[in-house]
Amino acid sequence: MVFKKMLSALGVGGPSVDTVLTNPNTRPGLVLDGQVNLRGGESAADIEQVTVALVTRVEMEAGDSEYAGTMEFYRLPVSGAMRLEAKQELAIPFQVPVPWETPITDVYGQRLRGMTMGLRTELAIARAVDKGDLDAVAVHPLPVHEKILEAFAQLGFQFKSADLERGHIYGVQQTLPFYQEIEFYAAPQYAHAIREVELTFVTNQHGVDVIIECDKRGGMFSGGHDTVGRYTAEHAGVDQVDWRQRVEGWLAQTVESYGRHGGMGHQYGHPGKQGHHGGHGGHGMGGVVAGAALGLAGGMIAGEMLDDAFEGDFGDE
Repeated sequence: MVFKKMLSALGVGGPSVDTVLTNPNTRPGLVLDGQVNLRGGESAADIEQVTVALVTRVEMEAGDSEYAGTMEFYRLPVSGAMRLEAKQELAIPFQVPVPWETPITDVYGQRLRGMTMGLRTELAIARAVDKGDLDAVAVHPLPVHEKILEAFAQLGFQFKSADLERGHIYGVQQTLPFYQEIEFYAAPQYAHAIREVELTFVTNQHGVDVIIECDKRGGMFSGGHDTVGRYTAEHAGVDQVDWRQRVEGWLAQTVESYGRHGGMGHQYGHPGKQGHHGGHGGHGMGGVVAGAALGLAGGMIAGEMLDDAFEGDFGDE
């Protein structure tokens, strides 16, 4: 599949940029292949640099207010200084490594509600930068992610929403300045103890740290509270694990950890989340089943919707 979008020209009669992705679908740890096609304008232009960057929408805090802003998390120069003659056409191939911690945007071919991801092309001429538009990118889960998400679905958890929070998780080796939260309404068999569950993956080349945060219900003499557990899973041998049983065990330990550890989570220590961490909007999408995209909102992969979501955020990072 070739996803193609004409970017804006730098001034009347200036150069134009056409970025082409060989395939906009990828996974953490893989690469995005494509090429930047330059076309000269009415006169020659001295180009200082051509850059592509992965960008996404992140929840942030500023004082007492919260807002969603566009954040760049990987930048790759694809060309240095050059002179582009009038009407000259030039193709610059590139390969963008997708960081292991890149959040998941699509599951079973459908966009996770709340997630946006794009590859932005920048053309710098005479100290002016045209950030242009975005090419939509879809990041699909790795096998270990799929197995864990399927286990939540099999247990009856209902997908609520997903977002990215700016900040770091205590005790977890994290390279990106944000983390993803995939939120679920509690499955019926857990509803007496918890209201919702937030699932976070922090992935590396060997495996994934799995952070589970349960919003526990209060009792007659106590209020509700959150309990957090951190667990690990490896990429190797993913098909030899009973993931439903493992996730059930993780959930049991997380729910029980408040009483055993005074709210300090799993034995790895409390993986508290530093930075923005508040309530989130969104509504349940009905019963979740593994083969039905976890109750995700369909039809949101279109590039036009991604452009609308990012509109107005350029320059606010």
